[in-house]
This record gives sequence, C-alpha cells and structure tokens, in this order.
Amino acid sequence: MRSSVTLLFTGLMVGSCTAQFPKSLKEVTNAVQGVTGGGLTNDEVVAGLKEALEQGAGQAVATGSAVDGFWNDDQLRIPFPPEAEKVRSTLLGLGMRGPVEDFEHTMNTAAEQAVKEALPILRDAVLGMSIGDGFTILRGGERAATNYLQDKTTAPLREKFRPIVEQANDEVALTNAWQPLASAYNKAALFTGGRAVDPDLDAYVTDRALDGLFTLIAREELRIREDPLARTSELLKRVFGGQ
Repeated sequence: MRSSVTLLFTGLMVGSCTAQFPKSLKEVTNAVQGVTGGGLTNDEVVAGLKEALEQGAGQAVATGSAVDGFWNDDQLRIPFPPEAEKVRSTLLGLGMRGPVEDFEHTMNTAAEQAVKEALPILRDAVLGMSIGDGFTILRGGERAATNYLQDKTTAPLREKFRPIVEQANDEVALTNAWQPLASAYNKAALFTGGRAVDPDLDAYVTDRALDGLFTLIAREELRIREDPLARTSELLKRVFGGQ
C-alpha cells in the first residue's frame, strides 16, 4: 500500500432559567418528558443517563475502531478530500483506481486508530455530568446526549486524535504524498480558476474522525431511546421506558 500511496503523492446553562424552573430532576423527568415511571430519585435519573451515555460511547468506540469500521460504513467512510474531487477524477481517468482507493483506505484506517483512544475522554465527560446537564439532555431531542458529549469533548478529542492521525499517515507516507500534490494543484488553480485544496490532510482526517465518532454515538443514543432491547439494565429500562 505504501508504494501505491506514494504513487499518488452544553449543555444549556441552568442559571438562566426562570423561577418556574422545576425543583428537581425527577420533576423534569416526569413533567417535561414523562421519561420515568415514577419513584426515581434525582441520583437514580442522573445515574441512568450516565449509564446510557457510557454504554453508547463504549459501543460507538468499539464500532468505529474496528478493522474497516469507517471504511465499510457509508456514513462514516472518509472520501478523497471533496475540494479535490477533480484531482481524484483525473487520477481515475489515468487508470489509477488502485492507488486512489489505497489512499482513501489509509485515511479511514488512521481515523479508526484515533477513535480507539477516545473512550477515556468520553468517560470523563460522562462522570462530569451535572443535574443541569441531565435537565438539558432530558429536555432535548434524540441527539441531546450526543450533543452534550460533542460539546464537552470535541476540543480534547481533536488534540488527542491529531498526533495519532499524523503518525498513521506518516507510516505510509500519505501526508508526504498529498502535500506536494495539493500544492502543485493549487498553483495550477491560480491560472485555471480552480478551487484551492487544503494541503493539511491530517486536519481533514482528524475532523472526519470526530464527525464519524459522534455519528456513531448518536446512533447508539437513538437506539437506547427507541429500542427496549438496547436498555441492558433495569435502571435504563426505568429511566427510558416511558419515552
């Protein structure tokens, strides 16, 4: 593959609420969404939300970090940088489908390796969830828990992912192949009027890895909300059983 590649080159702030703010998370749960069946304490509701978040995050990381976890999923697969589609088309026209696919596959492998390291950061965000965060999640839509994690973890995850992506790309000389190609294309674009491409391939892969991870977490959240079989504990069944 190296030779082929070388060929190419939240939460809502509770303090802003009015005097009508419910006195407890249990009231929010019962009155706002009817999520619980009653009899749950605030701590139990928060514990249930944390369990759901941790379960969803764990499954998302396992799925995304599996071999070809990104590559075999149409929603996650990282394509040739879209602004460089003309470059891709030109290479395909020259009969270089193999190197192009190797290039794309390597980007996806880098994302899978990065996602593998996400769980500790996601767990820290889950452990840090407050009553106010729980209120936001319970009031929110089908992506509310995912949005909470995305808000809390995007910055540290990007910092964590970037060097992993860089190392994975460097191992197959992917970045070295891409940067000269992108730079040459951009120089030509000055004369042809074409749109410049971003030579920072590592940033592109890092951002797409983040997008893919949160797509997976959102899937798991929706599954827990809608599928009783996904609620693997009595607490999850009680907290989400009324939705």
